[in-house]
Order: sequence, then structure tokens, then C-alpha cells
Amino acid sequence: MTDSVILFVFFVLGGSMLAQWTAWRFRLPAIVLLFSLGLLYGPVLQIMHPSEMIGSAFHPLVSLAVALIVFEGGLALDFRQLKEAGEGVLRLTLVALPINFLLGGLAAHYIGGMGWGPAFLFGSIVVVTGPTVVLPLLRHAKLKPRIAAFLRWEAILNDPVGAILATLVLEVLLMHPGEGSGTFFTAIIPHMLVSAILMIGLGVGTAWCVRWVCVRDLLPEIMKMPLFITLALMLYVVGTLSMDGAGLIASTVFGMGLANLRIPGMGELQRMKEALVVLIVSVLFVLLAADLQRHELASISWSIGGLTLAVLFLVRPLGIGLATMGSSLSWGERFFVGWIAPRGIVAAAVAGIAGVRLEDAGYPGAGLVMPAVFAVIASTMILHGFSLIPLGRKLHLTLSNQPALAIVGANEWSTQLAQVVHTVGAPVLLVDSSAKDLKNAQTAGVPVLCAEVLSEEGAESLEERPADYLIAATPDAIYNGLVCAHLAPHFGHQRVYQVSPGIARLDQYRGLSRDARGKVLGQPGWNFTLLETLIKQGWRFVAKDVTEENKERLLMENSDFLIFLVIQKGAAITVVSLEDDAAPPFWPGLVAIGLMPPPATGQTA
Repeated sequence: MTDSVILFVFFVLGGSMLAQWTAWRFRLPAIVLLFSLGLLYGPVLQIMHPSEMIGSAFHPLVSLAVALIVFEGGLALDFRQLKEAGEGVLRLTLVALPINFLLGGLAAHYIGGMGWGPAFLFGSIVVVTGPTVVLPLLRHAKLKPRIAAFLRWEAILNDPVGAILATLVLEVLLMHPGEGSGTFFTAIIPHMLVSAILMIGLGVGTAWCVRWVCVRDLLPEIMKMPLFITLALMLYVVGTLSMDGAGLIASTVFGMGLANLRIPGMGELQRMKEALVVLIVSVLFVLLAADLQRHELASISWSIGGLTLAVLFLVRPLGIGLATMGSSLSWGERFFVGWIAPRGIVAAAVAGIAGVRLEDAGYPGAGLVMPAVFAVIASTMILHGFSLIPLGRKLHLTLSNQPALAIVGANEWSTQLAQVVHTVGAPVLLVDSSAKDLKNAQTAGVPVLCAEVLSEEGAESLEERPADYLIAATPDAIYNGLVCAHLAPHFGHQRVYQVSPGIARLDQYRGLSRDARGKVLGQPGWNFTLLETLIKQGWRFVAKDVTEENKERLLMENSDFLIFLVIQKGAAITVVSLEDDAAPPFWPGLVAIGLMPPPATGQTA
């Protein structure tokens, strides 16, 4: 085993996964930690220089990885989202992009001190807001669906468009003497248009062929993910051979086609691809940051600093402001989108290639393109990464940042439970496919969702009102298990619970598989029939403040108080389950929610 392999496994893979976990655990922007880790490995400690370690294959491998990222991003672009966000998306991708290109070029020339050629190359590169940065940020931000759709569509669609724009600018700048406007309009532009149209058709056609094969059961499930990844990479290679940037169009359109053609089984495969992309993005950011040279960082001057500030506070906000004039976007949405525009891997890759070619051609100031682009990337990742959630909350563009509980199944006892949780002040959502069963909860002011959670509409509605924990509380134990198994990849397997299916069915070998159900709510004996019987006998859900005086009594096995939830107001919800390894927190200041018998009878369970 060579030293380079050891460095890659321990420092890049191990370090990137540790950074991702740290970001998740402490709610930090993972991209910032990954970029900082790469800078530490490369320019600071000089432990590794990936392009020297990997050699000439480094940039092609980065390009293939980017193709997988935009393909997975395309899978997230459902055309049904355009019903509400369509106008804003079109303005961000068709109107704002050329405005930002023009303003970015002017800023690079007058503030950054670049010649006109390198200046407009810089302007074409920084219009890209990459999905490698935006999508990970959106996963943790809990933005409202409309504003999240704006940023998602812009990032994914602008990636290939920005790469093609940079290629167009570069081709114009590298034209030989004597090749004037005739060559531009008769050769370059037609070639780009034809290549783009062909790649769109190829991406859609490939997606149709995949659907034809899948619906006729001509492809085993185990081959679907390898085939989709292979096709995405092949489309990227074919498109790139036609024109730089066209490969990104083909991969993106292929992903969009798969997402919108309703291919069976795509939900599970998409989650697998998301996990793969998390690994790819983590590794790429560490490697690209580690590949920076000290002299490149040292070349960041006051003029580049001023250019970076201009891009952050002038170019992007002004471009978005002009593009969205007269639109239905609120001022808060316009301000938010004008600020949030982190650049990512595509910008870095294009700058690394185009800047060198322009410098070799002898353009004055071309050597400033690479450090200027990386200054923008680093600044936007740090500033936008840390400010996205606080700014979204300030502008009321986020959903509740408090942990929320979803209860599936509206019946007498689950409605009571939801009402008490709502009264305590914790976010709760009661879900059922019957509007009649939800009526009592709705009358009491409890947020409700009338939908079938196993349908596409129900899953999308649940995403728009995100919860952190789920309890399946219907009378059907098999249905409860199906709900938990279906939604576990979204919530996490440790955060989905269901009413006990009965002690006998919890046998690890002969009973219901743990992968096919949620964790048991409370004690194994608390099945639906028991809870329904207790409610008929007069038991009621109540909330009790935990104090030093009562905490021991509430936890006694023979207590009349059957604890279901422990809530730390505004901070945490703990669903009590015997299957949890650790005991639930129980200290003064918390609120315990559970069942109590009617005062007159004093019954115990």
C-alpha cells in the first residue's frame, strides 16, 4: 500500500466523514468544515497536493464526480415544484444570469484590475451557484418550500449554463487573428446551440429508455443504481466530447427525466444516490482545497479583496434585484436570494482550466482569475454557510426551528396526545387520510394534514411541514410498520416509533423485523387495544412539569403516570421507548406527557 493511498483513506475519507458528523451534531455548515480541512492539509501543513499525487487523471476524475453531483441534483428537480416557484426560477436562471455576468465582468475590470478578457471570463465563472454547496445547506436549513425551490433550481440549472457561458467567453478570447464576428456567429454559436439541443434530447431519450425497461421488469433492482450512475457518466463523457459544458447538461437532464417520468422504485434509489453524493462532495471539497498552492493564496491582493466584496454586496444583490423587479417575490425573498449564492466545485474546476489557458495566451491579468474565483468561493461558503439559517429565520423564510412531532393516525387517544403536545407549545402535526377523524384536533387548534403519507402527495406535503420525530398510531400494526419503514430514511431509523404490535410479534427472530417497523412507543404491552381501553375507562393525557419533588415518584414502576414523551420546551422532544439503550432525560424543568387514570377511581395500569 502506497503512502498516497494511506493519506487518502485516513486524512481525506476519515477527515471528511468526521467533518460531516461534526457539522450534523453541532448544526454547522459542513461545506465550511470540509473546505477548512482541505486548506489545513494542503497550503497550511502541506501534507498532500492531490494533483501531484494523482497526476493527470486528477481533473478528469473531478469532472466525472461533478457529473454525478449534477445528476443527483437533477433527480431533485420535480416540475410540480414550478407551479408555485416557476416565475422566480425563470427569472433567476434566464434574467439574473446575464445581468450578473455583465456586472461581474465590469467589477473584475474596474475593481479587480483585470483586462477586459479575463474580467469577463471571471464574470462568466462566478454566475454559477453550485449544487455541491447549495444542496447540503438546504438539507439542514428547513427553508419554506418556495424559497428552497428557488435556490435549488438556480444552483442545478445554472451549473451547466454557467460552464457553457465560460466556454463561450474563452473560445471568443482565444480566436485567432482574422477570425472576427463571422466565425463567432457562423461557427461558435451554432455549434454550441446544436450541442446543447442534442444533449437535452439525449438526456430525455435515455431517461425514456430507462423507464421503458423498468416498467416492463427487464432490469433487476440490484442493477438499477449501477446502471443509472453509468449512464450519467457516459452522457457526461459524450457531451463533453461535443463541447465543454454540454456533458453537464446531459447528466442534469437525464436526472430530471428520471425524476419526472415516475419510474417505480426511484425513491429508494434516490436516497442511495444522495448518500453516495455526500461522500463524493466531502472528498472533492477536501481535495480541491488541499490542491491550492501557497503562492496562489499569497497572490490574493487588496484588489481581489475589493472584487470579492463587490461580488458579495453589489453584483449579486443588484443583479437579483433587477431581475426580480415586478415579480411576485416578496422583498424578503428577493433580499435572501440576492445574498445567498455560494459558489462550489464547478466554479473551481472551470477557473482552474480556463484561467490557465487564458494566461498561456498572454492576456494581461489572466493570472488573477484563479485566486479571485477561489476568494469568492471561500468567502461565499463561509459567509453564506453561516448566515443562511439565521437570515432565513429573521426574514421568516424558515419553518419552525424547534424539534417537531408528527403523529400518523387520528383516533381518540392520539388526538388527545397531539392536543397536549400542542398545549405545551411543542410543534406537532396530526396526519390522517380522513378529514372526519381530524375534525376534533383541527377544532382544538392542532395543525393537521389530511393526506395518505404513503402517497407521493402525502410525502411531499410532509416535506413542506417537516417533523423530526414520527409516531404511527393507527389500529393496523402492519400499516404502522409500513409507514415507519417507508419514512425511516427521511426521519432516521431511531426517530420513527409505532404503537406496539403486541409482545408476541416483537420477537427478534419470529416476529416483525426491526427493519420493517418503528421502535415501540412506550412499553411492549401498550398496544392499540390497551390504549383504547384506558381512554374508554377515563384515562387522559396530561402534561406534568418535572420537579425535584416529583421526579422520583413519576418514574416509579407502579406509578399511575404512563410516560410517553419528555419535552424540553423549544429545544428537544424525547419519545419514550423501552427499545432505546439510554434512559430518557428526566430533570427539573422538563415536561413529561403521559396517561393518568380518572381522579375518582385511582386505577393503575
